[in-house]
Amino acid sequence: MRKLIVMLLVIGLAVFSTQVATAQGGSQDQTEQASTADNGDTGDSFQILKKYFIDGDWRFMILVLICLILGLTFSIERIITLNIATTNTDKLLGKIEDHLKSGDVEGAMEVCKSTPGPTASVLLEGLKASKEGPEVAEKAIIGYGGVEMGLLERGLVWISLFIAIAPMLGFLGTVIGMIQAFDKIEAVGDLSPSVVAGGIKVALLTTVFGLVVAIILQIFYNYIVNKIDGIVNKMEEASITLVELMAENNIFK
Repeated sequence: MRKLIVMLLVIGLAVFSTQVATAQGGSQDQTEQASTADNGDTGDSFQILKKYFIDGDWRFMILVLICLILGLTFSIERIITLNIATTNTDKLLGKIEDHLKSGDVEGAMEVCKSTPGPTASVLLEGLKASKEGPEVAEKAIIGYGGVEMGLLERGLVWISLFIAIAPMLGFLGTVIGMIQAFDKIEAVGDLSPSVVAGGIKVALLTTVFGLVVAIILQIFYNYIVNKIDGIVNKMEEASITLVELMAENNIFK
């Protein structure tokens, strides 16, 4: 998982370097990009996006890009982790029940140990405490369930942070762009469209990019939260079923 995060960060840095090199290419490169967009060649969308990125002042827009890269990195890591953590609870409980019917608690514990995911880990803690009675087993399940829930939610705070920062950076760019526009008006002494167009364009582009980044990350965030809720619900249902199975098969002593 760490290798995946490092790989994504390297890709992001490569994109960063590309944008910087493109921006330093000068106005001639920007004109060629605009011409390519008008001709309707393959890759128009990327060229237009890159042109607008540079027009919005890449030195400021790169902060929004970094928010997108880091936010996507945490999101992809969480999605992969949660998919791995998803367990077929019905199948798991079926195997545990087969062992509990014969009083084989150790066999049920081995089933949990060989099954990946937080649900199996929580059920394992309940089986370990089965000799101490139902109340102790329930407390062990609840306590360890809280630990597993914290692990599932790890990284969400960073995704929510980037969701909040991206539009703020966009709005900050809007203010900076308007300040630049008024500076030009003050310097030229004329309120013509050509004088203020550049500053207003920067202001609008930074806002658009900031909002787009926030929207993309918000979609990932909602998906991850929904995935976590599903895993937690299944984990709670499986825990209740386990306690009932242990009571039915006289596992508590």
